[in-house]
Formats: sequence, structure tokens, C-alpha cells
Amino acid sequence: MNNLCADIGYRSLNKKGELLCGDSVEVTSQTDNSNSKIIVLADGLGSGVKASILSTLTARIIAKMMAEGLDIEDCVSTIAATLPVCSVRGVAYSTFTIIHLIDNEDAEIIQYDNPHVILLRQGKYVELPTTIMKIDGKEIYKSRVSLQKDDVFIAVSDGAIHAGVGKYLNFGWERDNIIEFSETFCQVGYTAKTLTTILLDKCNELYGNEPGDDTTVCVVKIRKREPMNLVIGPPQDPDDCSKMMSLFFSKEGKHIVCGGTTSMIAADFLRKKLIPLLEFPDPEIPPIARIDGVDLVTEGVITINKVLTYARDYLAENEDYAAWSFHRDGASQIARLLFEEATDINFYVGKAVNPAHQNPDLPINFSIKMRLVDELATCLRQMGKNIKLSYF
Repeated sequence: MNNLCADIGYRSLNKKGELLCGDSVEVTSQTDNSNSKIIVLADGLGSGVKASILSTLTARIIAKMMAEGLDIEDCVSTIAATLPVCSVRGVAYSTFTIIHLIDNEDAEIIQYDNPHVILLRQGKYVELPTTIMKIDGKEIYKSRVSLQKDDVFIAVSDGAIHAGVGKYLNFGWERDNIIEFSETFCQVGYTAKTLTTILLDKCNELYGNEPGDDTTVCVVKIRKREPMNLVIGPPQDPDDCSKMMSLFFSKEGKHIVCGGTTSMIAADFLRKKLIPLLEFPDPEIPPIARIDGVDLVTEGVITINKVLTYARDYLAENEDYAAWSFHRDGASQIARLLFEEATDINFYVGKAVNPAHQNPDLPINFSIKMRLVDELATCLRQMGKNIKLSYF
């Protein structure tokens, strides 16, 4: 087993005037192997409710069947027998793209009627070796390639290649244009979600902010695993301070210490000075501090609450990216470490009640702190991170 993992990001634009998107993306793990993932992008016929139903059924059926180890022939036959027939067009199908990551070593790509997947390797486009299969009268394109660090796979629905037709481009934003555009920034170090956002924003711009079709972009970025460790709050039993810190600092990867009392415990354990940095890059976020041997030292609840706000937005429209990706306050720095760098995150959560939080004038208590950590962990799992929570 190698040390690679997949960073997966996707977003969609609804066709102008439609409340539902006719494209769907489903991501799941192989039933018997969490290192093997199945990503399905389905584009339902037409738009609106019918298209949404068609694409959702297609994506979920394929993902579930492949997760259980069934062949693509069985998946396609099942879809053909399952999907409702459109009374207007007399057909029932959804186009689809499948990216099957096998043990983070190989990628199997299966495509039917969607724009072909783009592979960027070392920042340049690489042609995928392709064979054609006939299944139930449909031409299915199949490719297999060994994975390398920093490979970027880009899958789009046909709304992307139609962007700009009749407005800024005669023939739309063709696949070659998408390749050329993506090559300019794919090596900058952006996450899959940010790459997705950049591509989708360009599509929206070419549509004049009035999409003429449902448009979806899904990016899979292959990267090296990066462990990260975060401790917040002192342990319930003061005698467990040394045990908690020993476990925390023994873990591979960067270390983030959150909270005033927690940072003092960490400094005592390391026998280093705790040095407050009285700088306020953001007046709403308490300043950070410094301890030799610790990558980042911040305040606790207020800072983590802001990180959670950024995490919710990251999973939605990612509009706050411009804020946390450049600012120097503690919350922005934690967001960069957790969202962009980390793949595997260990949380060490102390359950001691902070006397400062018992002030009735403060909207903070023990249950709020626990809820913040739990919800942040949930958001990070939705980003595809591996999360482990340890309580003391």
C-alpha cells in the first residue's frame, strides 16, 4: 500500500430558472476497502425534476453496485431496467462518468456520453488509454491508469462545454479550452474543492451568470497523506495532563494547540515558554501565541467557532475562501491547515469545565465547546478527511 490518498471536490450550477439540478455526484467507498473509492457524476436527460430524479437514481445505483463489487455491465443493465421512461422523448437514461480509485494505486474510468475525463499530470494534459465496450447497445469508454502524486482528474457534465454558446463563444467552452485553462493553475497547490470552484465560476462567467444548462464539475486530486493533530481543552482529571500531551506530541504530523489553559499545559509539558503575540489581524479573533515545538497556538472556543463557520461555507459555496486562505488570524491559519494540508486529523479533546465559561454573561459553556468540536469533525469528514476523536 502506498502513501497516497484522494482529495475529492464537486459543485454544480442549476440551469437558470430551475430549483433542482439535473446533475448528481455520488461518492462512496468500496464495501470491503475504505482506500478504494467510487465517484459517479450523472447527468439526467433534460433539466428540472425529471433530470434530477434520473441523475440521482443513476449515480446512487452505480455507486452502490460498484461498491459491492459488481461489474459495469450489471450496473448499466440495472439502470436501463430501473429508470422511468420519459413520455415526451420516449427514452430513459442519464449519462455518467465513473472514477473508481483502487487501493489509491490505480484509477479505472468508465464513461458514457459525458465529456471525457481530463487527466493533468505534472501540470500537463495526458491522454488516457481508452477501450470501447458495447453494453445494451451503448458505447462505454473504459480507461485504467496507475496513480501518481499530484495527478488531477477533472470530470464535467456537458453544461461545462456548452458554457458561452451564443454569448461569448461560438462553439462553447470546448474540452481543449478547459484543459488549457486548468493547466495554468492546477500546480499551485489548491484543494480539489477550490479547483472545482475556479472552474465552475469560469463556466458561470461564460454563461453571463445565467446558466443555459445544469453544469457540474468534479475534481479528484491525488496527494500524499498528511497527518495533523489538534488539542483543545484540559483533561477532566488534572492527573491526565501528562498522558494527554504525551499522546498528542507523539503523533506524526503538525500540532495545533487551542485554548489558553491548554497552551499553558502544553508549554509546561514541553518545558518551553508560552509567548503571546499581541497582534490582531482580525479584531473578532483572539491573537495567537508561540511555543517552541508547536506549529500553531490559538485561543479556543471563539477561534474554533470561526473555523466551523469557514468549514460550513467550504462545503457549500466556498465563498469565504478569499478570507481564510490569506489572513493571518488563528482561525484562518487553522482552516488552511485542516482544509488544505491535512488528510488525517487526530483531535484530543479535554472535558474539563473552564471556569471562565461559567460566567452567565458569556454565551459559552461546556456543551457548546463539545458541540463545536463534534460538528467540525463532521464537516471535515464530509471533506473526505479521516478523523479520530480522543476524549480526556
